[in-house]
Amino acid sequence: MKLILKYIKKYKLLLVLNIISIFGFALVELGIPTIMARVIDTGIVNKDIAYTKHMGIIIVGISIVGAMGTILLGYCSSKISTSMIRDIRNDIFKKSQEFSHSEYNKFGISSMITRTTNDVFQLGQFTTTLLRTALLTPVMFSVSLVMIIRTSVQLSAVLAITVPFIVLGVIIIAKIAYPISEKQQKKLDKLNRISRENLTGTRVIRAFGNDEHEKQRFEEINNDYTNVSKKLYKLMAISQPSFFLLLNLAILAIFWISSKMINLGTLQVGQLVAFIEYLFHAMFSIMLFSMVFIMYPKAQISADRIQEILNEEPIIKNPKDGVKDTAIKGIVEFANVTFTYPDGELPVLKDISFTAVKGEKVAFIGSTGSGKSTLVNLIPRFYDVTEGSIRIDGVDVRDYDLKALRGKMGFIPQKTLLFTGSISTNIKFGKNDADKKELEHSAKVAQAYDFINSKPEKFKELVSEGGSNMSGGQKQRLSIARALVRKPEIYIFDDSFSALDFKTDAMLREKLKDETRESVLLIVAQRIGSIIDANKIIVLNEGEIVGIGTHKELLKTCEIYYEIASSQLTKEELEQ
Repeated sequence: MKLILKYIKKYKLLLVLNIISIFGFALVELGIPTIMARVIDTGIVNKDIAYTKHMGIIIVGISIVGAMGTILLGYCSSKISTSMIRDIRNDIFKKSQEFSHSEYNKFGISSMITRTTNDVFQLGQFTTTLLRTALLTPVMFSVSLVMIIRTSVQLSAVLAITVPFIVLGVIIIAKIAYPISEKQQKKLDKLNRISRENLTGTRVIRAFGNDEHEKQRFEEINNDYTNVSKKLYKLMAISQPSFFLLLNLAILAIFWISSKMINLGTLQVGQLVAFIEYLFHAMFSIMLFSMVFIMYPKAQISADRIQEILNEEPIIKNPKDGVKDTAIKGIVEFANVTFTYPDGELPVLKDISFTAVKGEKVAFIGSTGSGKSTLVNLIPRFYDVTEGSIRIDGVDVRDYDLKALRGKMGFIPQKTLLFTGSISTNIKFGKNDADKKELEHSAKVAQAYDFINSKPEKFKELVSEGGSNMSGGQKQRLSIARALVRKPEIYIFDDSFSALDFKTDAMLREKLKDETRESVLLIVAQRIGSIIDANKIIVLNEGEIVGIGTHKELLKTCEIYYEIASSQLTKEELEQ
């Protein structure tokens, strides 16, 4: 398998030691029966105690060498496989960091997690077996075969009859196992997806009283996964008993043939004991090798799934020698931008053109599904435009180095996300080297300082996974503070005030005026009150701009804006 070879060849020294230990192990396993045959035929038959003791000492010495070889083999194979698992997981994670939303939608988050955990683990298990047996068994079988023929050509015919049955059984099992293993991994993806949905959506499930429905849904896919797994494990369980049945039949045949040969004096008892040992090692080697082939389908599927991620070319590519800095600062320009989602058919945005400059507050408003969030997601290149261009400081965003481009922005997403850790580390996510003064300042502007100080540990207060120990408004204010602390050129607020009460909203907007005076401020909003003082309000409807102007201008010129405003403002407020 190319994927395994690619990673294990990094550990050449360990591979060499692994091979050396294999030969040492084989020498012991096959050397002891040869010596035992001499002890029986020479020492015991002739009652030569000195010879027997001498050979016993040699057996002890060889056993010690064998034990050392076994330990070294276990260490090398485990070290290589665990290192390979670590390297593959690191590479998958690095690759996933390059993915855009399109790639995540293509694979699915649950499948990405399964591939990073379960699939890599399956590959690691296979590699351990491969290193311990795939190299050992050919050596063991070849040497055992030579010793079998040297001991008795007549008895070796038993092996010639038995081996083809084992090989045929292995091929049949491997072919049956491949589609079952593929189905098992897909069922595991679904199982993880449902588990993830239930864990993240537990409040919604309980609120609608759908606990039983979700239990039934989980039970169905869990039963499907169990049934597929049972088929695979039953198939695997057949191999070992079948092998021992063949081995026992072969030994019975050998005893029957050898009893006649011993009576005729053409075979000695010691040779028979050695022959049975050689036969066992030969057949056991075949069985171990067959286990590799039985495991291979599952490992191949896991490898294919991992390789699929590693081979995936991200749609959003970081240009070589991308622009990292510009002389001009603080200009965002959309020029005839049209955008269609990669898996969509119709444009979500059509012929969007506008300019926002430093010191301006530009707002976007419109009905649900009008394309507001999609529009601002194009600026940091979460997606690329289908037609037209977006220029920041006079440079097309596609020509920027991605890190430099996104470093210009403070992005507050529509869905607030906090990371496990302290409040301080969550704010520092915007600027790693932010000092205490900067943290406090950004928290004050974001109207988060008071509630932070009310916590027992203040800025050191721990945030639970996903910010579950914070209210919606607290999470929004912390995410705003996270963007403010980096003091970017461009602020993007994607409906980031929806969880704030009117008083906090007003205080925050007042503070933002001074804080963003030297930056471009782009705001997606549903509430007119959050954008009433904007320099420029862009009204979207079904992906098109239907109005641009100030609040007062749009009340007179844009019917859609007037309808939105009249649904939120009083008659007196409309006439002001």
